[in-house]
Amino acid sequence: MSTFQKLKDLIAATEADAIAFHEKGNKAAGTRLRKAYQEIKVLAQAGRTEVTEQKNSAK
Repeated sequence: MSTFQKLKDLIAATEADAIAFHEKGNKAAGTRLRKAYQEIKVLAQAGRTEVTEQKNSAK
């Protein structure tokens, strides 16, 4: 569950950069947003792995 919480926290922390980039055209915020998207991708994959391991160990 900690991976899920990390994803939620990262998305919440990234919201300001998303707004700054999309609405105000702030290029630096766009760079930070791209970095956050990459971290989200990595965390999501880790979460998938955790779920699969837990599901398979329950058998």
